[in-house]
This record gives sequence, structure tokens and C-alpha cells, in this order.
Amino acid sequence: MWGVLSAARTASPGRLRCLLGPCRARYSVRFHPEPLSRARASPAGAPAAARAPPPARHLFSDPAEVEALRGNLLSWYDRCKRDLPWRALAATEPDADRRGYAVWVSEIMLQQTQVATVIDYYKRWMQKWPTLQALAQASLEEVNELWAGLGYYSRGKRLQEAARKVVSELAGRMPRTAEDLQKLLPGVGRYTAGAIASISYGQATGVVDGNVIRVLCRLRCIGADSSSPAVIDRLWDMANVLVDSSRPGDFNQALMELGATVCVPKAPLCGECPVKQHCQAWRRVEKELAFASQKLFGKPPPVPDVEDCVGDCPLCLPATEPWDSSLGVTNFPRKAAKKPPRAMRTATCVLERRGCHGAPEYLIVQRPSSGLLAGLWEFPSLPLAQDLQEKKEREELADHLQAWIGRPVAAKGLQFIGEVIHIFSHIHQTYVVYSLHLDRDVTLDPALSPSRWVTEDEFHASAVSTAMKKVLKAHEKQRRKESSPVKGSKRKRGTKAQGAGSACPGAQLSLRAFLRAPTAP
Repeated sequence: MWGVLSAARTASPGRLRCLLGPCRARYSVRFHPEPLSRARASPAGAPAAARAPPPARHLFSDPAEVEALRGNLLSWYDRCKRDLPWRALAATEPDADRRGYAVWVSEIMLQQTQVATVIDYYKRWMQKWPTLQALAQASLEEVNELWAGLGYYSRGKRLQEAARKVVSELAGRMPRTAEDLQKLLPGVGRYTAGAIASISYGQATGVVDGNVIRVLCRLRCIGADSSSPAVIDRLWDMANVLVDSSRPGDFNQALMELGATVCVPKAPLCGECPVKQHCQAWRRVEKELAFASQKLFGKPPPVPDVEDCVGDCPLCLPATEPWDSSLGVTNFPRKAAKKPPRAMRTATCVLERRGCHGAPEYLIVQRPSSGLLAGLWEFPSLPLAQDLQEKKEREELADHLQAWIGRPVAAKGLQFIGEVIHIFSHIHQTYVVYSLHLDRDVTLDPALSPSRWVTEDEFHASAVSTAMKKVLKAHEKQRRKESSPVKGSKRKRGTKAQGAGSACPGAQLSLRAFLRAPTAP
């Protein structure tokens, strides 16, 4: 409360109406509460297990309020929605299967990925594989090459597997309901099924992603852990109550758009929110500001009307983490602290040789078909123990490389380049980068994993991860540093130092030189 009083003491009336910063989110990340590795077990739209109803303040129980919220949100969406390629396809594609496929691709790409990043990938994907049939005929290598740099690489693989199932088992016809989409398509969870069904086929079913979670938690002051199954189930109930049956796809996109551009995690733009009059978190901020203002100006303060639930409410803020006046509406949602990513170290060697035209070529090998970065290409790499000494590190890498090039590798011959850090969602990966230049050609063992020599251009066109691109960049930086001449401070031969009386023609004189008396010839 002291933070509010301090702000109210000097703030203008407009400032008192909104504690929130002017920053507008430029990018959005779509977080889905369904795991990337598997779909939620409960089918979309399935009735929830019997449980006690939450207190009324956490519900949308007034039909008139629900209708008003729908109208305000859809009007705002029609005016302010972003022009995105998948929205254009969903609105203009007459073929139902192509329309569903176009939305499906966008929803998979948007998982855990910024909209700004997805746009170019989406356009290239749809240009190369405009239909389910085209994607089903592609190779996994082609899919990985186009997906490279987008992250969470298993998404592309699962998308293609599901497309092949639609073509081979469903006669190329996309399922039309959220229930069937989730049941029949591998890798399609409750959120993705609801999005495809509502946007492509007009099914009146709600969606719950990270943006929707944030909006709904603020609208109804839900302060319990928003990642818990109990809260997620309540949010799905709420989303299904709110969805507009006449424009379900637009309504769901509007709710997500609101969370992506206005009701953002930090510094939300409450003044621009089309549904703020329905937002209990915003109302609480307004009441506290009014209470603080009256107290400052000496008026008898009324008892603050804070609508907390009585008793142990499973959806309210926990007693151990009560409302913080300095946070305003960003008190909601609350999430359990994430586990820190585990640390891993990997030795990586950039093996280089001169190609037939003198350009450098690099050896890349293919990763296993399952696990992290499955099927992608990388420089020969070896996981390391965390406490391994540099000498032992080199020796282990040299032994690993010997298997690839078929002859002993001297550990001392490995040139240390540096360390490259790459953060995966659950791994803090450190690549210890070495390089080794081969003077003569080597015969690669075909019994090992697939491998090939590539030029720099071929490397970037291959299905390589962003981490490997960082490794090559570090190698090239080191090579440029070694090949560039040392810059000294000596003047070029034949040049003369410019003295006080020998200014170059047209050069501006200093004040001291200008006032100095001219010397006799």
C-alpha cells in the first residue's frame, strides 16, 4: 500500500486511473498448457469430473455480462487485430481440409515461439507444402531443413507423421471436431484441437493457452497456481462459457490477441483494454487508488471494498503470497517456480579441410532419430562430465574423433576456440569448441552415423540447430582474428606528421594556430 500512496501523492488523475506502463508488447509467445511431447489425456470438450463449484466471484455467471464481454472483445478485435498470414488463409481458403491444415501448421509453429519468428517460417512452409498431401510426401530431412532454427524440432516431425496419417488412414480428410482432432491426430492436444475446430470449422469450443490463462486469471482474480491441473480445468470451463457461438474462431483469436498485445505479462495496457470493466483485478486497483486518494486529501476514507473470498478458496491468492499493491493487475496469474535447467557440457570439434575449389569444407554428422535435436546434423560432439579437466577433455575428444577419421588424433593438435552457451527449455548447454584442420582427405566409416562434408553455404542450408550455427560463427570469428594483420600505431611510410604550422590545405585550424603570428619566410 505504501507504494500506491507514494505514487498517488504525485500522480496526475490520469496516472491514478492506471498504474500501468506505456510499453506495448511487440512480440508474443504462445504457450500451451498441454505438453509438447504428448497430448492431454482428457478429450476436448469432455465433461469435467464432479467437483465443488468455485465461489461466484471466480465465475462468469451473469448472461448479460458474458454477452457484453463478447461484444466488446469482438468489436476491438475487428478494429485492432494483427494482419497475420494464417489468419488470411483461414478467412479466404474455401477448401475445408486446406483451411484446417493451414491453421494446424500455424498452431504447431506458434507453440513456445514468437509470432515475429514464425511468420517467415510459416510462409516458406506453406509455399513448399500447401496441402496435407504435399507434406506427407516430403522427407523428414526436408522437414528438418525448413524447421531448422525454429526450435522444438520434434514438432515438425510429429506434424508430418500426423499429416501422413490423415492421407493414408483418413482419405486426406481432416477431422472436423475438437474431439476427433485430439483423438485421431498424434501430437494434437486439447488446445490445438480446439483452435483448429473453432477457427477452421466454426465449432463453439473454447481454447486455453498462455495468453488466455493470463487474461482469464486477471478477469476473475484467480491467484492459485495457474499451471496446476485444478486451475487449468477451471479455466477451460470458463473459456467454454465465454466463447461466442456465432463467431467462435474470431472470439478465441480475440482472447489470445488481447493477451498477446494488451494484457501482457508486464506493464499491461489497461487503459486500452476493451474488457476492463469486466476485470476484477482492474477493479481492485481502482478501489485501492480511490481509497488512497481520499485519504491523502483528508476525506473520511470508506472501508475498502475488497471482494476476497471467505474461507479457504482454492482459486484465490494463497495466504503465503497475498495481494501486493505495487504489482496491480500483474498479481495475476501466479505460477509455481520453474525448475532451473540442468547444466550440460559438450565437446564439439569443427573438422575442416580444403575442398576441390579451395573453399573450406566441414564434417557434419547426424544425430540419433530420437531424443534432443533428433535427426539434426552437427559437428562431431561428445558429452562431458561437469568436472572434467581440460587435458582429459581434449583426450576424450581426440579418441572420439579418431573413430570418425580413421586415424589417431593428437590431443595437443586440437585448437581451443572457446565456449558457446545455448539455452534449451530444460538444459543449460555449454559447447566447448575445438577445431582441427585436416591436411589430407579421410575415408569416413559408413558403419557410423550418417556423415558428410559440406561447404559453408551447404552447412547453413542443412538441418542444423541454432546452437551449431553459433559454434561455426565462433570458429569463423577466431579464424578471422588469426588471419587479420596486427594493427599498429605507426604512420604509413612516406607520410609526414602534421605540425602546428603545416596544416593540410582546407583543414580547419585550431584557435591557437589561428592567433599565432605568421612566421617569416
